Amino acid sequence: MITLPKRLSDDVACRVRALIEEQQLEAGMRLPAERKLASQLGVSRNSLREALAKLVSEGLLLSRRGGGTFVRWQHEGWSEQNIVQPLKTLLADDPDYSFDILEARHAIEASTAWYAAMRATDADKEKIRLCFEATQSDDPDLASQADVRFHLAIAEASHNVVLLQTMRGFFDLLQSSVIQSRERMYLVPPVFAKLTEQHLAVLNAITAGDAEGARQAMMAHLGFVHTTIKRFDEDLARQARITRLPDDHTDISREKKA
Repeated sequence: MITLPKRLSDDVACRVRALIEEQQLEAGMRLPAERKLASQLGVSRNSLREALAKLVSEGLLLSRRGGGTFVRWQHEGWSEQNIVQPLKTLLADDPDYSFDILEARHAIEASTAWYAAMRATDADKEKIRLCFEATQSDDPDLASQADVRFHLAIAEASHNVVLLQTMRGFFDLLQSSVIQSRERMYLVPPVFAKLTEQHLAVLNAITAGDAEGARQAMMAHLGFVHTTIKRFDEDLARQARITRLPDDHTDISREKKA
């Protein structure tokens, strides 16, 4: 049996793992600069890059463009369902929890918009733009799906693994929230036009690198969604109460018989 020679990058990857253990580098800590690390290990920078790319793909490291390479938190036994499933159950039992989802989106997406404005690459910006254009579809289902992709694209552009994983973990809830919102808002042209205007404001701020502008635009957008959906719910509740009122003619007939 022929044993294939071990690739140099695999050997370097093992040495990087050993270095992390020896120096007791914890999650979030940055590795030495590429030039310094290559010199420390006695390898070429090309071999080191291949090794780091391998460790990134395995989930041990996180590479941030222009920001270096970091040790990544290892979440053993973690599942998105551990977070999402209890919330889906709550939402099924009481739709009012959808407003808790919107409040959570305020906290999370204000941050993703902020960091996306500071860190988005040209490719990130192009993806966000394409998602925005897709939200203009005449099909409300397709527009709703594009809305979800728009917000997730911004989370990806933040290049913050915690924010991105949180957004992905809430994907099902976010998708449900957005679809319900857009299906109801789509029938009201002035409201839908406002959504388009707000999404564009977020896109423009991120493209311009205006972090505070992106944060404010996202907060304004989610605040508008929250207020509008709450008003829709109040209108539906009011209509339901009206239908439960006794009919005047029925009451008069009953009085005459009495």
